[in-house]
Amino acid sequence: MATPIGNLGDISARGLETLKSVAVIACEDTRVTGGLLHRFGITTPMTAYHDHNAERVRPQLMARLDKGEAVALVSDAGTPLISDPGYKLVAACIEQGITVIPIPGASAPLAALMGAGLATDRFYFGGFLPNKTKARREALEGVARLKATLIFFESPQRIAATLADMAAVLGERTASICRELTKLHEEFRRGTLSGLAGHYESTETKGEIVVVVEGAPEAGDGPEIDADAALREALKTLSVRDAADEIAKLTGRPKREIYARALVLSKNG
Repeated sequence: MATPIGNLGDISARGLETLKSVAVIACEDTRVTGGLLHRFGITTPMTAYHDHNAERVRPQLMARLDKGEAVALVSDAGTPLISDPGYKLVAACIEQGITVIPIPGASAPLAALMGAGLATDRFYFGGFLPNKTKARREALEGVARLKATLIFFESPQRIAATLADMAAVLGERTASICRELTKLHEEFRRGTLSGLAGHYESTETKGEIVVVVEGAPEAGDGPEIDADAALREALKTLSVRDAADEIAKLTGRPKREIYARALVLSKNG
């Protein structure tokens, strides 16, 4: 079930009733969930269930469920359960024919999408991108053509580098940096990827961050660009790498694809 992502007032009446009525609450950190329970006077026992003890604790939880007890599985904050073994418990329950009842509520990706000002009819949630530049750019190339709003989590330490990589791979798109959602210092900063990258390169920031990026343009949203012709023109004055960078941004196509084509054109003259 979903728990608040910052503001405890976001817990639902159904969520509170569930926490009161189950036999045990399985949670990532009993200290975090304990604060929520204390706020609402709930005394249901808790047990820690996280990456480091999941293989040992999951059979214990399954045994209780097999006996007919009700177990509430919660994360530290919101849904879905990211970097968490919760889905494995859900999968085990489904395999054993045990009823799984989702209790919806707060979700950072959806809250960010609501306030970003970008299209909401289609979206892709990518969780955390890789830490290293090369792997991160490869992951971005994999979603560059998606005609859907892109949503990612990121840390304050990597936000500037990630935005710079996004600008290089995805081209100059509109984005929104959604920070500390539902909390006292909630902030939405909107702009272009390169502009936002420049801001965070020179500005120290803190807190939990969701990055929402405009999807690839629909066919017909602008004039069709002949990539080969554009590359040939760019190669007259630029290196292969710089020409590929420029045309990838211009066309919105993956940089790796454009670079490979630029190599071919440069060799053929």
